[in-house]
Amino acid sequence: MVKISSSAIAEIERIKLSRKIPDICVRLTVQPGGCLDFFYNLELEPLDKMEKQHQSDRIVEVDSIKLAIDTETWKQVESLQLDYAEDLMGGGFRFHNPQVKQTCGCGISFATPTEVK
Repeated sequence: MVKISSSAIAEIERIKLSRKIPDICVRLTVQPGGCLDFFYNLELEPLDKMEKQHQSDRIVEVDSIKLAIDTETWKQVESLQLDYAEDLMGGGFRFHNPQVKQTCGCGISFATPTEVK
């Protein structure tokens, strides 16, 4: 089960308000690239577009946040916890995934076991 922390919810709500687009979902994908094998990508997507084009997505709802995850990405993130934190380098979303076996030095990309559930 994917979980979204209260700080991540607050940041997504802040982004929705600042862009004046209340009817959006957040699309989470895992894409090849980076220093290792993969990296996470978060995109804002209008709800009407998401509902028409991605009927096989899994939708995780926490409070007012809808997180859309395609079938292939789900295999790599099904136990993920999405968080948001501020540090000396600024704020950013953090991905805590027990399936990840290694992260790169910059913390952006990751590698998973070759056989994913």
